[in-house]
Amino acid sequence: MALRGKGNTRPIRLADIAKAAGVSHGTASNVFSRPEIVREEVRERVKAAAEAMGYAGPDPKGRLLRAGKVNAIGVATSEPLAYFFDDPYARAMMASISTACDATGAGIALVSAGNEEKLAWNIQSALVDGFILFCIEGGSRLVELTRERKLPFVALELGFEDDTVSAIGVDNVAGARMAARHLAELGHRRFAVLSLQFADNSTGLVSPEQVEAAVYTGTRDRLAGYFEALSRFGVDIAKVPVYETENDEASTRAGLETIFAGSEKPTAILAMSDRMAIIAIEWLQAHGLTVPDDVSIVGFDGVPDAALCEPALTTVAQPIAEIGRRATRAILDFDGRVLRETLDVELVVRASSGPARA
Repeated sequence: MALRGKGNTRPIRLADIAKAAGVSHGTASNVFSRPEIVREEVRERVKAAAEAMGYAGPDPKGRLLRAGKVNAIGVATSEPLAYFFDDPYARAMMASISTACDATGAGIALVSAGNEEKLAWNIQSALVDGFILFCIEGGSRLVELTRERKLPFVALELGFEDDTVSAIGVDNVAGARMAARHLAELGHRRFAVLSLQFADNSTGLVSPEQVEAAVYTGTRDRLAGYFEALSRFGVDIAKVPVYETENDEASTRAGLETIFAGSEKPTAILAMSDRMAIIAIEWLQAHGLTVPDDVSIVGFDGVPDAALCEPALTTVAQPIAEIGRRATRAILDFDGRVLRETLDVELVVRASSGPARA
């Protein structure tokens, strides 16, 4: 509603209502924010003036900002918005964050963008008390943008090597070690790895030099865990193909095409995410191979989808609910300290892994 007069049109302000009702600005403000301290006849006069002029009340955003808290958390990623809905890990983590926010009455704002310019604007304009960051490692622009807001934030990954960044993650080396040892103990000696990215904009078979130069240390740590366990069982890790994917269907299928085009086909696949593992099961079945009789598969994450696929997926389960709860509390109860926590994982054995054929 605009205030009209003498050819002028502008938004109606609280000062206009105070003037029309013949009261001070402070009294008019109290009518909307603390009505119990204003006499009834004054309240009615101010409300009548506001109704006549089409004034609905002060902007709640302004009141929240003046109070210094908006009781909302921004969940941010440099991925497009669809990531929160398409990726099984992101969906599970969002469910745990939502549960933690529900318990306190806090709100959630999803912050994402397909390009850096829009991401910068979205981070700067988000009306939140702090941020939980997805997909940040190796000097990510997401961290830089969030720091500029001077609000608390916590990353859902310990791979970011700056120890001034609050982060909650898992022991990737230990988890990967569990997965590889499980398959080796089942008699498997021919392996392949479907990998998360070691660096941005990179897919395909990975060389040792690329592993050493990895930007994403979480990926490097998982591979180190796999190779450490396999070496103890006499597996020549130099012969284990490692295919770097974007953790999506297209690059995972491309990786499987490459791996199974070789002369020595693997009997076991170590996938660095449940999403890749589930895609691999579907691809193998479409190509006439059975899981686990022909090929065993172990994923990583422990998302709900892993228990529902056919066969059900053996996976390294992260404590997703606990990570989400702790990340939420780290923002809502921020006390100025840097928080860096490593949580344990567990191997959940299901039907996708079985003994190697003699």
